[in-house]
Parts: sequence; structure tokens; C-alpha cells
Amino acid sequence: MSAWWTEWGQVVHEDTLREGVSDEPDLAGPVGPYANGLPPGALAVETPALDRFGPAELGRAVVVAAALIAFVVWALLRWTVRPRQHSLVDAAAHGTVDAFEHLGPTFVKLGQLIASSPGLFPVALADACLRMLDDVPTFPSDQARAVIEEDLGHRIEEMFASFDDVPLAAASVAQVHGCVLRDGRRAVVKVQRPGIAQRMLVDLRAAYMGAKLLQIFEFFRIANTPGIIRDLYNATMTELNAAVEADRQDRFRRNISVFGDNAYVTVPEVYWQWCGPRVICMERLQGKPLDRVVPGQDDLDTALLVRRGVKVWMEAVLCHGPFHGDVHAGNLWLLDDGRVALLDFGIVGELPGKWRALLRELFRAALIEGDFTAVAQSVRALGVAADLDVDDAAVGRQVAETFGPLLGQDVGELRLSELIGGLVALGRKWNTSTPEELVLFGKQLGYFERYATALAPGWVLGRDPFVFRNIFPDEVAIRTAESGVSLPD
Repeated sequence: MSAWWTEWGQVVHEDTLREGVSDEPDLAGPVGPYANGLPPGALAVETPALDRFGPAELGRAVVVAAALIAFVVWALLRWTVRPRQHSLVDAAAHGTVDAFEHLGPTFVKLGQLIASSPGLFPVALADACLRMLDDVPTFPSDQARAVIEEDLGHRIEEMFASFDDVPLAAASVAQVHGCVLRDGRRAVVKVQRPGIAQRMLVDLRAAYMGAKLLQIFEFFRIANTPGIIRDLYNATMTELNAAVEADRQDRFRRNISVFGDNAYVTVPEVYWQWCGPRVICMERLQGKPLDRVVPGQDDLDTALLVRRGVKVWMEAVLCHGPFHGDVHAGNLWLLDDGRVALLDFGIVGELPGKWRALLRELFRAALIEGDFTAVAQSVRALGVAADLDVDDAAVGRQVAETFGPLLGQDVGELRLSELIGGLVALGRKWNTSTPEELVLFGKQLGYFERYATALAPGWVLGRDPFVFRNIFPDEVAIRTAESGVSLPD
């Protein structure tokens, strides 16, 4: 979902603290159920058993298998007629994506995951899935209106001065409509597809069973395909609760300014008065995706744009906890007023405290070119290598050999496959499985590859004191004072 941001207005609102209560409820017209705070249980996420496999899942699995076979075979037959256009493997990959699109929202989301994590999947399939990052078909506006009115308890005409029946864009779970609030503010309403929750649950159960069967092959066993589906399931179940998404977006927006800087990065303000269990109303912005920015155009410092966005994201990961878990090309934008905006909080991750401590030590060692021995303490705190008959210095050397070169690389040259390979190598050394939490973090780093390659060539994330100014304030202050380098705003 990306095009819907293109025509957002540029109203800028001060961040307001919201702990469940609206600060300024004096608005014309009726409001929804969250106007005076989130009711008890609103943030609870339903998590039905993923490993259940009944008649509905069996039937869906048959449909999925039939669709994959039919579309791949058809793609291969077409290839025999025009083989010069691409390879046989490419043809099979595009057939698989055709099947995903036919199978609907869950498999569109799976395709988007594959496209955004090329190091985890065959290159041909990851490249073919890139087209799934674009918008998916919309659903009728009368259905969208019905969901909004049912959730908010009032007719559309009573709540909004105007409402655009033609959606601005659609994604696998929801679509977005433009609107104008009764006080004149331009906004958008993100509304879920009717009946999407049960449909996606059945799909994910069928996919989970298939992923477990695929583990007979070494590649899928190393890639931990059931874990990938579990991650998708957890993210999807959370995304289906719009209150959770709105709350995380609201908190992320407020965290941006906690350190007193980051004025050039923003997140759309949530208008809680018009939010519900399946509906989010938010501020409308105007800009374009960062990957559409042309280096050198309008005298933009494109490297600084990327650095600002990554700085806020890293602070979320290492300081605040909840971080944007879907930073693909459509979710990081340059606004017309020069700010960078992070958009669409349908997927948000949060590392456990011990993993955050480990990552902080990894980056501390890389940033100040210190001793990786300190990282060993965080490694042992996780229970990893706890029983190995080696000292911290030895564990630190292993970590340094694996991650030191990666964290010191030009981000444009960093490949997720290298990071995953390093994790697998350490797992083998320590006789433990690949840590999924660190894989999740590494997967998000992969999203920044495309930005950095085009807009910040030569930039090294792990050695940039600007990115870590609020994460390691003392170390960065000493380093910049010694070097005489001033950091940008």
C-alpha cells in the first residue's frame, strides 16, 4: 500500500501525549468508540492455534496446491513458446507469483515478505515477487462504508465533511479512502476487508502445514520455513486488530521526539475520535517514496535523508522497543516539506530486552572499533554458548569474525544472505539454532539496501556516529569532540 500517501495534505500537528484519552475532544459531529480512550481489552490480540488442520484447511491446501501447479505449468508452457525472454527458473518463479495473486490476500502478503527478504529465498522468486509490493485489487466502497459505520456507530455523512468512495490504494488486509473531517482537516481512513480475519487464518494454517513438510529439504530447513510462517501469522493476527496498529503508530510518533531532535522525521498523527476495531483514521501527508527521489535533484542531500530515517528506526529498535517491521520501499517517504515520514504500521516488531542488549553491544563494538569481548556477556545472557568451555574473549573473537566485517560494510553492499549465513555459522559453532529475533532485525536491514545503494553510496551504518547519537550519547560525544566533526540535525 503506497499510492495512497501521494496526495496527503501538509498539515503539521504537534505531538500530543495520549494514554488512552483524547486531549481535544471538542470536534464537530459524532465520534467513534475510542474518542475517550481505549476500552479494556481493545489491545488484546486473538491468536487461534496455528497448527490446527481441519476440513477447511485441507480444502484450502488442495486449492493452493492446484493453483500453484496450474500456474507454474502454464508459465512453463508459455516459456517453451518464447524461451528467450527469461530463463526456465524465472518462468517458474513468475508462475508462482501468478498463483499467489490468484490465491488472494494471504499469499499476496507472503509474496511481499519474499520480495522484501531476498536473502532467505531463491533470487528468481524474490525478484518475481517484487511486483507484489504494488497495490492489490480494491473491494467495493459500499463494503468499506459498512465496516466504518459498524465500527464507529454513525453514518459516514454524519462523521465526515466528505468521503471519497474511490479508494486511494489497497493492500492485502485493508484499503484506504480519503476524507475531510468536519473541522476541515484532511485525513485518510484505513479500513479492513470484510471477513478477512477468518480467511487469512485458514490460509496461514494451510501454509504452516506445507512449510513443515518442506523441511525435508535442507534449504527450507536452514531457512526455517515454519518460523517464517509463524512470524507472518503473528504479524497478521496483530495487524487484524486496528487498535493495536493505531496505538503503535501513535507511540512511535511520540518516541521520535523523546531525545529532543529528529525534527526532520515524522509519522502521521492518529485521529482517535474516528478509529475502531477495524478502522484507523489519520493525518494526511504529501510526498513520494524515497526510492523515487533522484540523487542530486533540487540540491537534496539524499544520503542525509536515508541517515535520518535509519537513525529514528535504530533508536526505536535499541531504545524504545517497538520498531517499524515493514520498511519496504513504499513505507519510507520524502514529504514535500523536506521531512522523512515512516508510514503504515501494520507490522511492528519488538525485540526482547536481552536481544536488544546484544545488538547494542554489537553496534557499540563496531562504532568505536572496540573489543567484541563485551558482546560475549550479552551472548551468554541469552543462554547461547553458556555451556561452552571457552572464555569471553574466545566468544568475542567468534562474534567479531562474523559480524565485524558486516557491520563495517557500506550498507549498499550489505546482503541479508551474508547476515543469515553468519548467524547460521555461529549457531553451528555453539550447537544452537539460528536466533529468530536477530534474523528479524537483519531482515529489516535488508530493506535499507535499495535506499542506500541509490541515495547513500559508501555510507556505513555501523560506523556512523550520527545514527547512534542518542543510543550511545557519551561515546559519540567523545568521538565527535576528538575528531572535530559536527553532526547534522
